[in-house]
Amino acid sequence: MELKKRVLIISYYWPPSGGSGVQRWLKFTKYLPSFGWKPIVYTPSNPEIPIADTGLYNDIPHEAEILTQAIWEPYTFYKRFLGLKKSDRIQTGFLSEKKKSNWAEFLSVWIRGNFFIPDARRYWIKPSIKYLSDWLKKNPVDVIISTGPPHSMHMIAKGLREQFDIPWIADFRDPWTEIYYFDDLMLTERSKRRHLELEKQVLQSADSILVVGESMKKEFQKKTDKPITVITNGFDADDYVTLPTPKDEHFSLVHIGTFMPSQTPTELFEVLSELCEDYPGFEMDFRLRCIGKLDLKIRDGIAKAGLNQHFEFVEYVPHSEVVTEQKRAAVLLLSINRTSGSEKILTGKVFEYLAAKRPILALGNTNGDVANLLRETESGVLLEHDDRENIKKTIIKLYDDWKFDRDELMSEKYIRYSRESLTGDLVQLLEHVKTV
Repeated sequence: MELKKRVLIISYYWPPSGGSGVQRWLKFTKYLPSFGWKPIVYTPSNPEIPIADTGLYNDIPHEAEILTQAIWEPYTFYKRFLGLKKSDRIQTGFLSEKKKSNWAEFLSVWIRGNFFIPDARRYWIKPSIKYLSDWLKKNPVDVIISTGPPHSMHMIAKGLREQFDIPWIADFRDPWTEIYYFDDLMLTERSKRRHLELEKQVLQSADSILVVGESMKKEFQKKTDKPITVITNGFDADDYVTLPTPKDEHFSLVHIGTFMPSQTPTELFEVLSELCEDYPGFEMDFRLRCIGKLDLKIRDGIAKAGLNQHFEFVEYVPHSEVVTEQKRAAVLLLSINRTSGSEKILTGKVFEYLAAKRPILALGNTNGDVANLLRETESGVLLEHDDRENIKKTIIKLYDDWKFDRDELMSEKYIRYSRESLTGDLVQLLEHVKTV
């Protein structure tokens, strides 16, 4: 079947890039053809990716068209400055896996924040506008979508919108100037103004804004009068069509994904240490398992609490194997950033946790988007990081339920967050902006 409606998606993250940044638009792309839309994805041919996962190629539909152009990024100099190998991966945010920060890392953050605005992909903006402008003259599309971060993708789409009468949707997987680590970039006042200026240009130039949560929508509504739509992240039902997963032989508290320093659950580690000493059977049964990139501060917190003998670490598993790890866990752990603006965080990981149908213990802002999601779906509990008493009571209950096979029947209210269903919501937005 010929797909007559066409959407150009500008995304830095694309297979073989693994991790969370690729999932949202890979899954939208997977299901768009079933709704009559042909996805055309523009992405770098040689990006700096945090981790590779070639298994994600399986999700790219044959109807999709992939456009690639080489990108130049300043990471060669950055790695040389920090004494890293050429093959070393650059991690997102402020994760440090091997050593404490030194003066070179602080200086490199200052350089990245003040010289590469909006980000280190800025040198791809002009070449991409030129390439896509030539391409669009021969290959018309109905809608353009840019997804950030990195927000240079939005600047590419903005340049195209100035030349073509094609509706543009700017998708924000994370905030821009309101992101939790913005103040850690050591920006000069001039650099801050530049970020704010570029953010405003995007918000005012795009025909429609797309965000992943209600809190982010409210924040952007203060900055633009353009229509803003919320389409959350989700889970792909195809990933969860698996054979029954055997119960873990241990009471495993499992965190999957990057574990950043701002997420350090110090009080949780201390409560777990107390339970190992005081609660009958807990020390023998308990395991803390982390799968994904792990900051040194998290490791230090685990060691300080005396939990090393209960700790298991796996640096990475392909996304195809993540489901098994989720489904065999006794409890899935979600630790949300202990920073201002954390109420806006609605990580894609939590939706996959829902689909795994295992109890969820989340720590963070009890008035945030994650808390609202867990209440809505009846899929877990979210407590404040420093609420030691209720953390302890909750873990004891979860442990007793596990030990005596008292698993509660999990709610099915999470079904509305399937990637296929969410793509249907996206298609409604595409149809709307196409006809306005």
